[in-house]
Amino acid sequence: MVETNGKNIVVDTGPDFRYQMLRAKVMRLDAVLFTHEHKDHTAGLDDVRAFNHMQHRAMDIYAHPRVQESLKREFHYVFTEKKYPGIPLLNLHDISKDQPFVAAGETIIPIESMHYMLPVLGFRFEDFTYITDAKTISETEKAKIRGTKVLVLNALQKGSHISHLTLSEAITLAQEIGAERTYFTHLSHTMGKHADVSKELPEGIFIAYDGLQIKI
Repeated sequence: MVETNGKNIVVDTGPDFRYQMLRAKVMRLDAVLFTHEHKDHTAGLDDVRAFNHMQHRAMDIYAHPRVQESLKREFHYVFTEKKYPGIPLLNLHDISKDQPFVAAGETIIPIESMHYMLPVLGFRFEDFTYITDAKTISETEKAKIRGTKVLVLNALQKGSHISHLTLSEAITLAQEIGAERTYFTHLSHTMGKHADVSKELPEGIFIAYDGLQIKI
């Protein structure tokens, strides 16, 4: 979740989205951005209905048209012509890698990476960039990241993987980008213990953890 100018923007709604919002005591949500359509990034979408109820408005959802089609299949009852009382209320907005967009008053730069053969969007919020489920990033898209002060990047495991950056690959990419601080997320249980892996990381690179707060 990114908090900026009094607004809260969430990237992806995983299966435990409801618990995450309760744990962080989030009382307001202004927009949701989706990176891609895989279930571990969308399964909690239904639970935005609590914010619909509290805020008396539909939730603004920003996603690539391909991702929107997946949401319409997975949550078909949300998009029926006749609305059942209490279902999530959503306003869908198209985004793509080709141009920045504005969500909750914040200008956001989309950054495309490849998750094996699936395009996935990361997002840059001023000096903060969030990228997940990446395996490769083109030089054109890397140019959008350069100059960011804080980078969050996926690092699945130490062993090779077809669709995710490994620990060594993520370190190499982080050093290439050269952010002041980089945090690794989307970690597999096979990575090892937080304290042990942290000892292997170069200066300025850290393992993220549940509840981590970063101030910029």
